[in-house]
Amino acid sequence: MAPPPLEQGTLEAAGARKALAGSFVSGFLLAFLGAILPVWGHHLTWDYLTVALYFVGLLGGILASVWISPPLIARKGIGWTLASACGTASAALLFLALVSPPSWAGWRVFGLAVIGCAAGLLHTAIFHAVSPMYRHDPAATVNLGGILFGLGCFAVAFFVSQTFYVYTAPSIQIWIAVIPGFFAIFYSRAKFPSQPLPHPPPLRAIFSELRSPGAVLFSLLLFFQFGNEWVLAGWLPMFLSQRLGISPKTSILMLAMYWLSLMIGRIVAQWVLARFSHTRLLISSVLASLLGCVVLLSTDNAFGAWLGVLLIGAAFGPVYPLMVEKIGHRFPSYHPGFYNGIFSFAIVGGLLAPCSLGYWASLWGVKAVMGLPAAGSAIVFVLLMLISLEARLTSPSR
Repeated sequence: MAPPPLEQGTLEAAGARKALAGSFVSGFLLAFLGAILPVWGHHLTWDYLTVALYFVGLLGGILASVWISPPLIARKGIGWTLASACGTASAALLFLALVSPPSWAGWRVFGLAVIGCAAGLLHTAIFHAVSPMYRHDPAATVNLGGILFGLGCFAVAFFVSQTFYVYTAPSIQIWIAVIPGFFAIFYSRAKFPSQPLPHPPPLRAIFSELRSPGAVLFSLLLFFQFGNEWVLAGWLPMFLSQRLGISPKTSILMLAMYWLSLMIGRIVAQWVLARFSHTRLLISSVLASLLGCVVLLSTDNAFGAWLGVLLIGAAFGPVYPLMVEKIGHRFPSYHPGFYNGIFSFAIVGGLLAPCSLGYWASLWGVKAVMGLPAAGSAIVFVLLMLISLEARLTSPSR
């Protein structure tokens, strides 16, 4: 196949870089709920089921985007989809500012569903746009995207923590809506090359992956790891305020530091990829995260809370990019531009963890917030051992 013209290749590279910047907005949107819960006053109540409904709305919007995004990108293009997703998210944040408590919670569930759909559209368009970068260097692309995503998560939590006692809840959300609105204007003026979209695998191909023990183990690993990260992302301020008596402003700041340490973990992972055994690095990260969960469960003071939060964030950082790299090596047909095969169920299923935690917290109390990722980290460790064993048994030399 002849290489693309120089102008087309330059446009693809520039478009990929512009689209990858949208990962910042994606993290900004998905981390919004965990940071805004204390602003809505939920750290003063024990209505965990309502909080669970918020996460259900967010997840429902993300699932809806799976069916909406492919035809939208095919008809309107990547640039239009990116701009529309950011504009829709900005409008949804303004709507949430109007229906902040004491308004009916159902309106906020609806607003969060729209934000989830916008984030899903944004994510899918970004993945399609960065496909050339991903084919060239999967690990570096995933790490860079993860760093920008983490930076967006950190930014929204840090902003909310610094304005908690300064502005009202509607005012904070209006300021937050400015960020995706700015990106909507940016993407509406940006140029992106037209490129064919990969066809998603048929349903038969999805179920055929169940025959591969490696695919099943990888999907389960992603399921539990993704759930571990987002349980803390959504419920950490609630846990710190209600169990340890930490002020809501400080608890949201700790959430910001969790995202910052996770982002630093992504950066460190990029540096150590070529210097350490990837399997050992994965195992060390999982064990460190388990230790951090135990520290948060057993501590009764702010110092222990800070130690546990930073340890968990730094330990979670390298896991996802390392897993994506392993998936790319084991399953070359894996493509980041759509929810591929059984891995789609793993990634989407992981988002069920913060939803289901509302039910468990209503039964066992807020301590379940740490109990769930602690158990999940232990399961991830067992799955890593099984994946290592399966790889040895199925290697050509065996």
